[in-house]
Amino acid sequence: MNQIDELINISIEAGKAILGYYDEEIKVTRKEDDSPLTKADLASHNVIVNSLKELTPDTPIISEESGIPAYEERTKWRSYWLVDPLDGTKEFIKKNGEFTVNIALMEEGEPVIGVVHIPAKKITYIGQKSIGSHKIDQEGNKTRILSSRPDKDQPVTIVSSRSHGASDTEDRLEEMGFKVGESVAAGSSLKFCLVAEGVADIYPRFGPTMEWDTAAGDAVFRYSGKDEARYSPITYNKESMKNGEFVIGHE
Repeated sequence: MNQIDELINISIEAGKAILGYYDEEIKVTRKEDDSPLTKADLASHNVIVNSLKELTPDTPIISEESGIPAYEERTKWRSYWLVDPLDGTKEFIKKNGEFTVNIALMEEGEPVIGVVHIPAKKITYIGQKSIGSHKIDQEGNKTRILSSRPDKDQPVTIVSSRSHGASDTEDRLEEMGFKVGESVAAGSSLKFCLVAEGVADIYPRFGPTMEWDTAAGDAVFRYSGKDEARYSPITYNKESMKNGEFVIGHE
């Protein structure tokens, strides 16, 4: 079994661990930054971290639930895993199905493999440098997904956060030369995937995110170009690991 298949299986097992808590009353605690934390986050974290340690014992792992290693240590890493065990905890709490398991392999500051698994829908997106991006449906059928740069002369479809919408998004995009025709709401890193498969043209994010929120979905987007990788403005292994504002898909 190759590495990408191993990662898909790990994400599926993590998804099963999450769904083990989905039908019961979800108890929520708060982390230091006031973001929500559930038993499902920790269960998924344990599945992924233990599995990755077995798969690649010498490769460091950063998970949202494991804390951030010192910058001085991280800058020496050539490669590492970047994981969000349950992206879209707010969507999980709302039980709307739009939460994901995110696993990315980082090399030299960019995501070279990304797996985004949607446990409630049994759908998985994968992006891999040099191979491209694919979608695996509920029956296990694997299909190449492609995206292209939007035409500024035509109204664009944007994907917006279901839980973190910005009121001035359309105005700011118009300043960039885009007229918004339609807006599709989605949770978690699904937003990257919807751009990668051409359901939406642009994903603007004018609020803060962390690197583990974006890495796997960013890989799915980057490698959805037909002939070459798509441009992404997001950089990784920053000192704070906090992302600034970004717009995905406009270039």
